[in-house]
Amino acid sequence: MRCPHCEASESRVVETRENTTDGATRRRRECKECDERFTTYERIESPSLTVVKSDGSEEEFKRDKLKNGIERACQKRDVPQQKIEEIVDDIETGLRSSGREKIESSEIGDRVIDKLKQVDEVAYVRFASVYNSFDDVSAFEEEVETLKTNT
Repeated sequence: MRCPHCEASESRVVETRENTTDGATRRRRECKECDERFTTYERIESPSLTVVKSDGSEEEFKRDKLKNGIERACQKRDVPQQKIEEIVDDIETGLRSSGREKIESSEIGDRVIDKLKQVDEVAYVRFASVYNSFDDVSAFEEEVETLKTNT
């Protein structure tokens, strides 16, 4: 582990904490050369997942991309950040435990839709409008009517 201040490779761990929200271990370190402290995070490396997009192209699964999409749907809504983290964790865990290396992007979208529908109806409609490519107001109206009849 290199010190971000002086690039020395020797440091000692001052404090360790398990982070339950994202499965990372937080470590406070102190550089043996310059005595500056810095923080590192350790996470078990999981096998990579490949997302197969609707046009057939493939890209590596990015947790942050999933999280950003959910955060955009929940923007200005009363959805706690911790709940968003839980949704992302649930979806990522489900994808990784499927045992498959390649996941269709539509499967990820369906999982997000299912989670958001349970958490916040407005966030759900926002995400659905992008995911399902709503073309006009009538598509919004249909989705809201479907939501009303199913609740």
